[in-house]
Amino acid sequence: MEIDVSRGGVRAPGGWGVLVLLCLAQFMLIVDITVVQVALPSIGADLALGREALTWVVTAYTLCFGGLMVLGGRLADVLGARRTLLAGLALFTAASLLCGLSGSGATLIAGRALQGVGAALLSPAALAVITTVFHGERRGRALGVWAAVGGSGAALGVLLGGLLTAGPGWAWVFVVNVPVGLLVLAALPAVTPAVPGRAGRVDVPGALLVTAATGLLVYGVVTAGEAGWGTAATLLPLAAAVLLYALFAAVQRTARAPLMRAATLARRPVISGMFLMLTATGLMLGLFFIGSLYLQHARGFGALETGLLFLPVALAITIGAQAGGHLVPRLGGRPVAVAAFALTAAGAAWMTMISPETSPYATLLPGFTLAALGIGPLFVTATTTTMANVPPGENGVASGVINTFHELGGSIGVAVASAVVAPSLAPGAAGIGGFVSGLTVCAVTAGAAALVSLRLVPSGRPSGAFVGHGHGH
Repeated sequence: MEIDVSRGGVRAPGGWGVLVLLCLAQFMLIVDITVVQVALPSIGADLALGREALTWVVTAYTLCFGGLMVLGGRLADVLGARRTLLAGLALFTAASLLCGLSGSGATLIAGRALQGVGAALLSPAALAVITTVFHGERRGRALGVWAAVGGSGAALGVLLGGLLTAGPGWAWVFVVNVPVGLLVLAALPAVTPAVPGRAGRVDVPGALLVTAATGLLVYGVVTAGEAGWGTAATLLPLAAAVLLYALFAAVQRTARAPLMRAATLARRPVISGMFLMLTATGLMLGLFFIGSLYLQHARGFGALETGLLFLPVALAITIGAQAGGHLVPRLGGRPVAVAAFALTAAGAAWMTMISPETSPYATLLPGFTLAALGIGPLFVTATTTTMANVPPGENGVASGVINTFHELGGSIGVAVASAVVAPSLAPGAAGIGGFVSGLTVCAVTAGAAALVSLRLVPSGRPSGAFVGHGHGH
């Protein structure tokens, strides 16, 4: 295939081969957010992991993915998109093998963190390659395919997690990435243009500070489930997180090439997008975390049955996102966000009716599906209202910030859910009170978010033709 980089076009139909490979790589990253949810009880039983360790199996990945994503995009600019892409894919593939072969919780969590680092390098670099190879209408079609991959990845992740865990075992949830990663690694160099990087500075301290601060925040919240909110074990890491966030803000004001510009972060559309993305992703992964553990820990469901039950939920997120893509340009972001959060609150409230006497197919499943229909449009609203209301010169930074909060929201959401359901997961615990409390927190959070959105989300319809579908959805 011949690629004319100087003119920014693809001269042969093989350009779509590049897109297929990049979407396959991105598909792995998105699947790994949801695929592990169904496998958590089996992982805990085989490796003797408690609630806190299982929480980190989920959050270590999303934390490093989100905390380092803007840095990954900056490295793609400086070092070159193809070089960064291949490095991220190689690291993600090797880390997946490490996760699959791990015999202890510490090794598995370390592998998940390395997967997150690889994903943070791969995802923004892959998107940069797409915008280099495709232009005009072809770029629009390519980005549409890229967005659709996120929805299908979230949907198939829960089903794939159930099939693999019930079949060859939970380790294959990670090992399955290895042959796919090796295939893409072997094929990409031959079809991907080698676009040189641009001279510039990379704000490594800023990326490490924001990741460490969020890690301490997650640690403090998770610890609260066992130690209580007023203990030193909880308050000290939370206080340290606040200090590191303050230090991060100071570094961004003085850095010559800041990771996140203070002027951009202060804009109302960006604050709105961060709030919507953080809350929506936190609710989504928090509900998945609670639902998976409730079904398998309290109701005795197998991994496959759990994955099949979650499939309509994941599909509802995709349907909701598509509906949001049509509604936001017509109605504006504010009414869509308010209605979406209200729908999510209603669904989570329905889920609180779970009990040992009622079937999950009458309580958990319809409630979660309703909540998921509300969560889907929130991803679209977060991206669209932000990108349509910031100056063109700040689009890249704003996009990176919104995508970062997508992953960080998942880390925080799972940590909060884990802390609240802790009483029902303690050794020898009886009853489902912790699960009901966790679902109640989700319902109240979604309701409060609807009220906040009434004032925070910009009014009016987005200007221009930009309609985003959110990172990964």
